[in-house]
Amino acid sequence: MGIEAILALVGLIAPPAFDFIKKKFLKPSADTPEATMATLATTKPEVMKDYLVGQAGLLDAKTKYFNRDVAGTPSQWVVDMRASIRPIGVIVAIMVLASMGYIALVGQYQPKPEVATTLAAVRAFCILIVTSWFGDRLSED
Repeated sequence: MGIEAILALVGLIAPPAFDFIKKKFLKPSADTPEATMATLATTKPEVMKDYLVGQAGLLDAKTKYFNRDVAGTPSQWVVDMRASIRPIGVIVAIMVLASMGYIALVGQYQPKPEVATTLAAVRAFCILIVTSWFGDRLSED
């Protein structure tokens, strides 16, 4: 029971903790396009148009470079399947945990010693899946 509690806490606390550490210690740089535009607006407003055109070209070039391996749009069923993998995994993990709990409470099931460690590992893995998903939900802005 102790390892499951530790995994549950790690899954819930780790994502928000990493977000806090990133925001606290990794400050964004002051040299951003927005900061440059703010400076240009007060010092040389006539070059802002050229700067914006340059920034748009840079963004377009970065997008083309990022998509260099993409050959068309994937089918909608592929997009839907990829988007549903994590929620389906969480739902299955919750169902496995619920069925384990139901069988243990109602059925008075006692696993054989040779399968007890496998069941404990499955339970721990399901707990980690569920808590990491909820931990991610807590950490998003």
